[in-house]
Amino acid sequence: MPLVIAALVFVGALCILNLVLSLGIIKRLRDQAEILNRDGSSSPPVSVGMGDEIGEFTTLTLDAEPVDDASLRHGDTLVAFFSPSCRPCQEKLPKFVDFAPSFPGGLDKVLAVVVGEPEEAADMLERLRPVARVVRESTTEKGEMSKAFDLQGFPAVLVVSPSPEHGRPIVTADNIDLDVPVPAR
Repeated sequence: MPLVIAALVFVGALCILNLVLSLGIIKRLRDQAEILNRDGSSSPPVSVGMGDEIGEFTTLTLDAEPVDDASLRHGDTLVAFFSPSCRPCQEKLPKFVDFAPSFPGGLDKVLAVVVGEPEEAADMLERLRPVARVVRESTTEKGEMSKAFDLQGFPAVLVVSPSPEHGRPIVTADNIDLDVPVPAR
């Protein structure tokens, strides 16, 4: 009989230990999931944020078409920044290429900036050309658009619209979900 009691106490202790360890693992998994699912507020912004005004810039697209901040004052414009050396950019690029044609206004309302040297950026530039006006900026010094958008990281996908108060372009959306199609207007 004492052997049965000892075995039951041992099994009970193992069950309690198992329960405590399981609860600890569940707590850690919840904490980790919370960290992964944060809205990014603890990470530094990659460019100007929602409601921020765009700085002045003047540049040329790959097709030698002039682009400046004044060209962003006529309705919504989808603006994206990519770099060929950025792995998240490589993952987001196909989604952007699929999403861009559905943006209201078509090619004239989609602007893509690739920051990279010509050789390394060639593939990315060619993939973007059919769906956007494309600007290439060098990695050696910050380009006009990178300065105007206060670019700090990649990728950045924004919607820019004229401000109702003063007409200057401001960011009206800075967390674009490229998996959701844009409704026709």
